[in-house]
Amino acid sequence: MSHYQISKKLKIFNKSCYGLVDLKPNSIEALISDPPYGISYQNNYWDKDLPNKQIWKDCLRALKPGGFGAVFSSVRLMHRLMVDLEDSDFVIKDIMFWAQLNGMPKSRDLSLDIDKELGVQSNKVGTYKYVQGYKKNGAKSYKNRYAKDKLGPSSKLGMMYKGCGLGVKPAYEPIILIQKPIEKNISVAQNIIKYGTGALNIEQTRVPYDQGETKVGHNPHPNGRVAPNILRTEKFNDGFDKFFLIPKVRQYAEDFNVHPTLKPVKLMHHLVKLLTWENQAVLDPFMGSASTGISCLILKRFFYGYELDNDYYKIARKRINNIIQELSIPTLF
Repeated sequence: MSHYQISKKLKIFNKSCYGLVDLKPNSIEALISDPPYGISYQNNYWDKDLPNKQIWKDCLRALKPGGFGAVFSSVRLMHRLMVDLEDSDFVIKDIMFWAQLNGMPKSRDLSLDIDKELGVQSNKVGTYKYVQGYKKNGAKSYKNRYAKDKLGPSSKLGMMYKGCGLGVKPAYEPIILIQKPIEKNISVAQNIIKYGTGALNIEQTRVPYDQGETKVGHNPHPNGRVAPNILRTEKFNDGFDKFFLIPKVRQYAEDFNVHPTLKPVKLMHHLVKLLTWENQAVLDPFMGSASTGISCLILKRFFYGYELDNDYYKIARKRINNIIQELSIPTLF
């Protein structure tokens, strides 16, 4: 186990988050985290199960009364994570949807399975010229070791089910918006005065009007609309493209970063600004490669992050140090 205090505003730990013994009760303003989804994503060892709900009890203890949280999840197990959060005494406030058009369908062509069951050889119809997933510099050549035959059904029944699968294309990730209850017997305003928590930073997350767009509503705000609970990655061209756009991160966008579920810093900017004000503290008990920590540095927030995997922890340190150098942020050393 080790910890690394990189600047006066940021401290990360290479150890389990359970217990959060390094944090005092009622000391953190917000929780933002992308925990394991429990869906065995790409067969990664750390994604076999949902986190033990003890961590959410630990987070509740560390958060100030009224503090908000944003917790990423999967469509399949979001309901179980929400129960764990409620059992830990968090209040479910909303579900935000990070919508995207470039999700990877997690299915297969069942017509090929039908051919196999019938003992029929499927036809080779081509060669895949890409590597599964998102790789830097695009697809690999199909002539190298990543080459894979593209098959099509040959049986009559297989042809009938050509292209059929087991699921639709995933187009969003849910982000569970939660809150620690405000202190008993006081109002929200009194809670804000006492702890600096209890409200969302609506003004800092408004969606600007499009150039030349006529302001709408009976009392339009000069800085734009209140941000919705749908966050888009690209234009859908459906007449509702008034939302700001947050692209997904291509895998290996940074040469050294191999984390498979990397979240874009721009997305974390929105969440950090929505849940906190400058010089407030954000906790991420499942830090990964520290996109939330980078956002906090840039936006002048304090950050406390935990990552058990040593390789991801090293990546987080490198990413953070790169930002410190780029922005000339003073460090402790």
